Amino acid sequence: MRNLNEDTITQAVLARHVDAPSPRLKEIMTSLVQHLHSFAREVKLTEAEWVQGIEFLTQVGHITDDKRQEFILLSDTLGLSTLVTAMNHRKPPSCTEATVFGPFFVEGSPDYQNGDDIANGAQGEPCFVRGTVRGTKGEAIPHAKLEVWQADADGNYDVQYKGDHGHRARGTLYTQDDGGFHFTSILAEAYPIPHDGPVGRMLTALNRHPWRPAHLHFMIQAEGYETLVTHVFRDGDQYLDSDAVFGVRSSLIAQWVRHEPGATPAGTDSATPFYTLDFDFVLNPKN
Repeated sequence: MRNLNEDTITQAVLARHVDAPSPRLKEIMTSLVQHLHSFAREVKLTEAEWVQGIEFLTQVGHITDDKRQEFILLSDTLGLSTLVTAMNHRKPPSCTEATVFGPFFVEGSPDYQNGDDIANGAQGEPCFVRGTVRGTKGEAIPHAKLEVWQADADGNYDVQYKGDHGHRARGTLYTQDDGGFHFTSILAEAYPIPHDGPVGRMLTALNRHPWRPAHLHFMIQAEGYETLVTHVFRDGDQYLDSDAVFGVRSSLIAQWVRHEPGATPAGTDSATPFYTLDFDFVLNPKN
């Protein structure tokens, strides 16, 4: 088609996709083009604004590397990650809810035994975490794989530090025969997402803060059950109602209980105050 204009361009683009070999790709691209063109028409997008948008996405790509995923931050802060998660992880009410994956998961975190200290030198007050993994009928799930990761007291994940400091506040362990697990880590603290890049500048322009409420990340896998990716949030945190990435669920908020120096759940004595967190997970069986 020649002599295209603002009224005919959308259909012309869609016509080019008519022979796409994948029906699903054709469906996605058709809707994407329609919505993008409708967006441009609705806001009367100027050339200068479109160039600025391209420059923004280019900057997002440039800052992304194997330790920092700015595109995930962008998806998270626009609520898209939460929307996709909610649509794809509908579960019975008894199941633990899923939430956003986040940009700081690392494949192959070190293996630990139950009772070990996964902090591995990360800065923060001691915290003893324990709980169970069960199915919807209350059955214990033994040997479920738990991958756990969190930020330290300074609000940084291990991969954000320069140099090779090893994995800290991150690890993999497995539930015991009764579905139970327990490990030592550090107290979860609120922290800002990385905001020294294009996503941070976007938040500033929108008068939004970059803070996340204190939480622990969990990914739990077990044979015969759906994989669960979730957080456990610290009750009382000031950012629970304004999480920069929209990840909070009421059912995922738990108490971190403070204890004075003395005997710990690990059978040791602590010379400083410490915390305990108890949280049970319920996995959804696969169909």
